Amino acid sequence: MNVARTCSTFPESGGTCAGLSRYPNATIAEYGSISGADAMAKEIYARGPISCGIDAAPILTYHGGVAKMAGEYVDHVVSVVGWGNDPVDGPYWMVRNSWGEYWGLMGYIKVAKGNNALHLEEQCSWAVPANFTTENFPCDEDGGNCPV
Repeated sequence: MNVARTCSTFPESGGTCAGLSRYPNATIAEYGSISGADAMAKEIYARGPISCGIDAAPILTYHGGVAKMAGEYVDHVVSVVGWGNDPVDGPYWMVRNSWGEYWGLMGYIKVAKGNNALHLEEQCSWAVPANFTTENFPCDEDGGNCPV
């Protein structure tokens, strides 16, 4: 409890979780917010995946196809990694969820592009990574035990 963990898979399916004693540290060089299909596509093309808010309730049982639901409100964050075109359902966003590869299409969902399905095109952010290291130690809240 109250320890960051990493898990091999779902514990209910026989996987194991282990507590972390050291934490990676990532810093960000630049970041910003965008909305709308055109701005999203330009950002993904320029710098890679973006994070966007989505209404998760309608996709809890998603198993395939292009999701076109309207949704009610944003209550979850996903990574929009690209886009494609379905011959029947038209253009879509390729979206990576954090629920594991047992959900959806191996952890991904196709969301209709251009009609703000599930509120996906409203609240998006991008970031440019700066430094990343795995040689960090957890510090107490007051910083008293942080390495110098």
